[in-house]
This record gives sequence, C-alpha cells and structure tokens, in this order.
Amino acid sequence: MKLVHYLANLSKGRLILWCYFIWYLVVLVRYFDPSARLWLTSLGLSLIIGFALFVSTTAASENKVKLEPWQIIRLFMMPFCVSSFSALVKGKGFVLIFSPDPKEILIAVALCALLCGTVAVLKRRQQNANFKIGSALGP
Repeated sequence: MKLVHYLANLSKGRLILWCYFIWYLVVLVRYFDPSARLWLTSLGLSLIIGFALFVSTTAASENKVKLEPWQIIRLFMMPFCVSSFSALVKGKGFVLIFSPDPKEILIAVALCALLCGTVAVLKRRQQNANFKIGSALGP
C-alpha cells in the first residue's frame, strides 16, 4: 500500500528521475561488466563529484540549504550511474545514450511508459477518491 501511495503522489521531476534510472538498469542488465576496476572508479568519481555537488547545493552561497536524505543520496548516485553507464557502453556503438539495438531502446521506453501509465492511473484514482470525499462532505 505504501508503494501505491508513493506512486500516486510522485512528482513529475521524480518520475523523470525514475525513468532515467530504468534506462540505466536496462543498460546495466544488458552490458554488465564484473570488472572491479570499473565499479571502483565509478564509486570514486561518485564520491568526489557527489561531495562537490553537495557543497555547491548546501554551502556555496550565503543561504544555507538543508537537503532531505534522498536528495543527498541522489547527489552521489547520479555521478556513479553516469560514470558506470559510460564505461559499460564504451565501444558498443551507442549514440549518446541510445543502444544500437532497437529492441533495447524499446524495452527501456516500454518500462518507462509502464511506470508513467501506472502513475497516471493512480493519480487519477486518487483525484476521483478525493473528489468523492469532498462531494460527500458537502458545501
């Protein structure tokens, strides 16, 4: 039930981030490389860049910003995903982020569309339920 509530209240920005993550996972599953060097390099880059992003968002200006835990995690996770994605697809014929195999693109797009459709349905159901509650309470 928590997952349904989470999805029904998902912002457009977070939905986009989930689609990015789905795209990453499709590539990760297809092109996984067990090389410790790849993953340690990605981890090192995520720590260096994530810390720089954290500093730039929280302490670089006069106005101090307090981030939520998941926002902080994303600051470190994004550089990890970007660097490992880049290493995984190197020499595989990708154009930007697009696989040379249309089936892989279709799988990623279909999974993102499934998530977006699910979120849309859950949001509509929640709006209808809220409308019914509001109507039952009267003016």
